[in-house]
Amino acid sequence: MAEKWQPQCGVELEPNQFYCSVCLDLLKDPVTIQCGHTYCRSCIEGCWDQEKEKGTYSCPQCREAFSPRPVLGRNNMLAEVVEKLKRTVTQQARPASSLAPAGPTDIACDFCGTKRNKASMSCLTCLASYCPAHLEPHHSFPVLKLHQLVSATVPLKEKICAKHNKLMEVYCKTDRRCICYLCTLDDHRRHSTVSAAAERADKQVKLGEIQSAVKRRFQERQEELNE
Repeated sequence: MAEKWQPQCGVELEPNQFYCSVCLDLLKDPVTIQCGHTYCRSCIEGCWDQEKEKGTYSCPQCREAFSPRPVLGRNNMLAEVVEKLKRTVTQQARPASSLAPAGPTDIACDFCGTKRNKASMSCLTCLASYCPAHLEPHHSFPVLKLHQLVSATVPLKEKICAKHNKLMEVYCKTDRRCICYLCTLDDHRRHSTVSAAAERADKQVKLGEIQSAVKRRFQERQEELNE
């Protein structure tokens, strides 16, 4: 069940009410359009810029259309609530005493500023690494709970395609290396590919078979020596 945030007025609100359905992030400069849905100003303007030639502008959620293009006004009340929510999340985050400064060989948190702490997890959806304090929203908000988290043991840049800046989640059997899904559409479009997870699982099975064979051969050799 999603955790609820209760402001001083006593009204319980779902945290995902404060997320933009376009960028899936906390609302920035929120604007509410005629149908009642709210977006970041930059997000809805970007959507409507793409509909300029049609002359009608629709809501990304309910698809209600408007013409002419509506004038956007800032939702000051919601903006204030979002700022208070951000402060509440920060206060509820783990204390600084539980954080460790990032060492030369550690993965550093991407959100700690100049004094960067050691990251505990990396998000393959955000493509960023987080210390325990800055990771807290991923445990609190339903939208962020859907993101894929992994232990921060390898720099994210080693998992990102240098050409397309996307996660390398495909394995090219032809070139024997990991690539991103966009690579399969151009340089590797005629190559034999599988998901990186499937290739990893296959290699783990084969490694297990080799280890079992070695162990079996070792036991047979021991029995021969004992005869």
